[in-house]
Amino acid sequence: MDLILWRHADAEEGSPDMARKLTPKGAKQARQTAAWLRPRLPKRTRIISSSAERAKQTTAALTEDFEVVDEIGPGASCATVLRAAGWPDASDAVLLVGHQPTLGALAAFLLAGEERPWSIKKSGIWWLSNRQRGEEEQVVLRAVIAPDLL
Repeated sequence: MDLILWRHADAEEGSPDMARKLTPKGAKQARQTAAWLRPRLPKRTRIISSSAERAKQTTAALTEDFEVVDEIGPGASCATVLRAAGWPDASDAVLLVGHQPTLGALAAFLLAGEERPWSIKKSGIWWLSNRQRGEEEQVVLRAVIAPDLL
């Protein structure tokens, strides 16, 4: 299974938190990241987004065909996000658009075995895969992309 973590792009300050929208910089970041993702995503990719406006706007830069999952919003636990994605057993790739610090902690958990305060830049991508090698299940880091490198 491929699990692609996409942090929402740059958003305005303010409240209520769930209504914060992308800034012009964030809209540009989301378009650039979407342009990188589009030709690389497997044909059968389930795309899920937090219900926060900034996450939905980030996702919409890629496609209008996505699911909104309230449970993966700001402050979600790693376990909740993994359940929503179906990791590691989903039959299709999953692109998940969410928030810090959850996504960084999730990347750390999958790669290092414990939640750590790893940072994912706004509109950054961490692409992970799982595979079975003999009796051992492994997590493979396939790509890390920061928007300033696109």
